Amino acid sequence: MSYHFRQALLAMRGNVTATLATLVTMTLTLLMLGFVLLLTLNVNRTLSQLESQVEVAAFLTPTAQDSALLAQVRQFPQVREATLVTSEQVLQEMTQDSPYTRDAVALVGNPFPDTLRLRVGRVEDSRVVAQAVSQLPGVEDVEYGADYVDPTVRTLTAVRGAGYVLVGLLFLGTLFNILNAVRVAMYARRDEISVMRLLGATRGFIRMPHVIEGLLVGTLAAALAVALLTPAYLALAGRVQQLAPVFPVARDPDTLLPLLGGVALLGILTGLLGSLFATRRYLRELE
Repeated sequence: MSYHFRQALLAMRGNVTATLATLVTMTLTLLMLGFVLLLTLNVNRTLSQLESQVEVAAFLTPTAQDSALLAQVRQFPQVREATLVTSEQVLQEMTQDSPYTRDAVALVGNPFPDTLRLRVGRVEDSRVVAQAVSQLPGVEDVEYGADYVDPTVRTLTAVRGAGYVLVGLLFLGTLFNILNAVRVAMYARRDEISVMRLLGATRGFIRMPHVIEGLLVGTLAAALAVALLTPAYLALAGRVQQLAPVFPVARDPDTLLPLLGGVALLGILTGLLGSLFATRRYLRELE
């Protein structure tokens, strides 16, 4: 192993430009990947918070069959929870928020209708449930905060999808860079490899230094990416929490450590698997 390790270091020193190019590309890719994953994590937390707060309210007519409607909406697969709030309960809630409401009711009567309050499993289902409930007999109107729920969901979903596409493109670029770097290294040593093959060296023996090289570059890139990403993200998250405390930005170690560890492990595996694939392919070409 010491011979292969020494050969790997010599190969890296002999191809400094290709090694640095691969290292920089992998580091930038892992940085982008980590950033996108952290962004996706916070988008998912924001969507979960929205899901826990979004409520579809169905206002019933005075002649509506309240209990039957309640049983009917509970059969909808998207509905996670449904409750019936009578007009008296609505009045009581409104009185707590605005004590003068009771005085107005004394003059004009209780204007609030019986209401079905529904919580959905996914915030994206709010519109579907609202449309379905509005078609039921006895439902006068439906409200679910379409003015802010729909644009927010569209924006967050687009951000998450763009992040996944970006990560895929970055990984493809990194793999091609690793393949190219290993190819250059093996081509530069083609005469040496030919002699080794004539002397009976196995493919595994020839490939080992290049595999170690890929593993070293992947490990170094992963360490650099995590070392740069962690303080940058914590500083940015702290700033976001100061400016917009409504967003549930993840900063706790229990959430961040597995994600950052996954980014580092992915970098190491990318270097290892990329070099394994490249050496197998280009060794066949040289032979």
